[in-house]
Amino acid sequence: MTATKARSYGAGARLLSAGIALTGVVTFAYFSVASYVLGDVDYKQVSLLWSVLFVTVTVIYRPIEQLLSRTIAERRARGLEHGHPLRTPLLLQGGFMVAALVLALALHGPLVDDVFDGDTALYWILLGGVAFYAASYFARGWLAGHQWFALYGGLVFMESASRLLFALAVAVGLAHGEVAVALGMAAAPLVSLVVVPLAFRRASPPPDAAPRRAKADDLALARGGRFAFAVLAVMLAEQTLINGAVLTTDATAKDAAVAGFVFNALLIARAPLQLFQAIQGSLLPHLAGLNATEEGAGEFRRAIRITVLAIAAFAGVCALGLLAIGPWVMGILFDVSITYGRFGLALVAVGMGLHLVAGTLNQAALARDHASAAAACWLVSAVLFLAWMLTGVVGDQLLRAESGYAVAAAVLCALLSVVYLRPPGRRPIRG
Repeated sequence: MTATKARSYGAGARLLSAGIALTGVVTFAYFSVASYVLGDVDYKQVSLLWSVLFVTVTVIYRPIEQLLSRTIAERRARGLEHGHPLRTPLLLQGGFMVAALVLALALHGPLVDDVFDGDTALYWILLGGVAFYAASYFARGWLAGHQWFALYGGLVFMESASRLLFALAVAVGLAHGEVAVALGMAAAPLVSLVVVPLAFRRASPPPDAAPRRAKADDLALARGGRFAFAVLAVMLAEQTLINGAVLTTDATAKDAAVAGFVFNALLIARAPLQLFQAIQGSLLPHLAGLNATEEGAGEFRRAIRITVLAIAAFAGVCALGLLAIGPWVMGILFDVSITYGRFGLALVAVGMGLHLVAGTLNQAALARDHASAAAACWLVSAVLFLAWMLTGVVGDQLLRAESGYAVAAAVLCALLSVVYLRPPGRRPIRG
């Protein structure tokens, strides 16, 4: 990798980090405002909608984002700047969206009655969000593969800012109730697409660009599908670590508000994980490009090492801060009837750091064509976490979620470290 490319990657990653840092803050503000303008039960409904929606869209759409990002970046590293194959990713994305909507329609009764307590409006907001996020995640993968990180950051910031406006409308009296707050979740991905026309201007090939080879450069559906389904398993497991505690607590707690308390505690992990999308969004195409060249091995290892050290420092500072003032901060941010324990909050910060390290090692595995091995690691950790949440060994469900998350993240990190030590795959995805 040339010094110019290294500087370009670093500058782009910083731009994306800034955009998603603002996104994390704005997302936290959305839930903070929602907790003040809604009662405990209504806030729980909104947090459950968020959990169900983002489990769904992250699981089914991030694989295509990663597939596009990796394929386009690898082609660009081999000097192919235009004519990137989109047919396979579009077919997979469309298939995932249709399957999710059909399943949601089939589960209309259980979703409305058991999840949303009879609120049909929240159900239709869920379906709208699932449909609209298909375009948003496809755009993210396309932007990341081209390393247009400023536009990627702009897209996710526009999404979070427009969502916050719905909660603020309720706060100032322009709208009322949980449905008005929740509508932001469906509208946000549509609003975020305003950045896409800017990207199309950049993507237009020059008049003298040679046409791509129709067969040699096509991304095979079978190979792309294997990669996408492995990443789908990773996304399902990751969302289990973040949202599984909320869903299991809601299903087993005697007090309906406890699930909202668990959700708030895990926001400590969720906000940095959303920020980490900046690192993931820039890291995978960067690593895929390095893996496509013989001279990139040393730079590959250096990128992983620097990222892991930065995460360790960040997580350490967060854990110490939460030990010192965590309960006080949570009491200010959320209008709830409990006091959060400082050690439980610090455990979430430790788990968040381990989760971020695991995410870094996962990107290395995807770049090296070890997606299936990485998926197995994530699934083992997710199953262990769910088993912990359902056993009831720790009676306090909030502390059970906090401690279980930290232990599951540690197991995941250890398993992915073993995968990282394996040699690179010999058959990178061709696009």
